[in-house]
Amino acid sequence: MSRNLLVCVLAVGFVLWLSVVPLLAHHSFAAEFDNSKPVKVTGKVVKVEWMNPHIWFYVDGKDETTGKTAVWGFSAGPPATMARRGIKKDVMKIGDIVKVDGFMAKDGSPNASGGRVTFADGRQVFTAAAEDAVPK
Repeated sequence: MSRNLLVCVLAVGFVLWLSVVPLLAHHSFAAEFDNSKPVKVTGKVVKVEWMNPHIWFYVDGKDETTGKTAVWGFSAGPPATMARRGIKKDVMKIGDIVKVDGFMAKDGSPNASGGRVTFADGRQVFTAAAEDAVPK
């Protein structure tokens, strides 16, 4: 094999590898969450990560369905999707008491999709990504 052909093959392989990495970073709802396992967690917001590709927020609370107590991580939609829905970065603050309806992670960890958030004053926001299952 000539040196030029080897360099060309390696360059094409490297470009293909780079194009696959972003695809692996985004997972579909069905790949991560189980829509047959709803969660209803009530607790205190302890952390909010407002960044792409998805917002994550963390609630120290208990799941009404399983009784499991933990710091739950909830995946929400992307920041741009939330902004189009009128949900701003400051809508959820550390210390807020919330109830989150979503679906459990397939791996059984205390992570879930964050479909609907209800605040102590009764306000509700739909935080799931467009492709996520909707809690009933």
